[in-house]
Amino acid sequence: MDVEFFTREEFEEAADFIRSRTQRSPSVGLILGSGLGSLAANVTEPDIIVYSDIPHFPVSTVEGHPGKLVIGRLEGLEVLIMQGRAHYYEGYSMQRIALPVRVMHILGINTLIVTNAAGGLNPAFRPGDLMLITDHINLIGMAGLNPLRGPNDPHLGPRFPDMSQAYDPELRQIALQVATGLGLSLRQGVYICLAGPSFETPADLRFLRMIGADAVGMSTVPEVTAARHAGMRVLGLSGISNVASPEPGEGHETTHEEVLEAGKMVVPKLIALIKGILREIGRQR
Repeated sequence: MDVEFFTREEFEEAADFIRSRTQRSPSVGLILGSGLGSLAANVTEPDIIVYSDIPHFPVSTVEGHPGKLVIGRLEGLEVLIMQGRAHYYEGYSMQRIALPVRVMHILGINTLIVTNAAGGLNPAFRPGDLMLITDHINLIGMAGLNPLRGPNDPHLGPRFPDMSQAYDPELRQIALQVATGLGLSLRQGVYICLAGPSFETPADLRFLRMIGADAVGMSTVPEVTAARHAGMRVLGLSGISNVASPEPGEGHETTHEEVLEAGKMVVPKLIALIKGILREIGRQR
């Protein structure tokens, strides 16, 4: 069980370090999942900070997660992009995984867009699909691995945050409208987070389908939980990297390389969608 907790002073220390490296004041944060980090190349006049330089920040150790903050302008908005994230299976506590989101909150970011590569549980899904996350199942949180465990600082959020609308309805509607305008097919569904790092057995997958999950992954939910605790608006997008079938074909093995390769199919659609979403957010402000 996690025994690592952080204080507001430590969050402030990380935020102050980031402020010392940029003159920008981002209002939107983005967390990019496996193989999706190329979106950051679209940021103009970026300030780039390596995670390992930031006090208390978790450092990505997985291929496809470059481990850099990119701060600059994208579609008229000042944004902070995380190129890659940390995962529980890497050995980090849930509290450290949530630390970057809490630092974003202290920096004044009020909107968070999270992306991930996920296995498709819904039989209608295909590799390369995009899924708008409508809700999630916090399976590892139910088992006790919740980033809010431990002392609660009321300045960061309430002891018992409401999660009935974890994914902001207005942002979801914007995503759907933008996708329609771009001619993109945008699936919708429920994301479930497992601890990993092993992929699921056929019996696991049958169970996950049975309880209502459409896509499965090993991230995102701890970050969303911390963001909602802080009162941030959240939009979630999954790139379907593989079909997680409970009846796998003989001789087929799911690999991380397969996930990264499928991410290449998703990236152009994801970039177009996120840029359109940011334009619409900016227009509504």
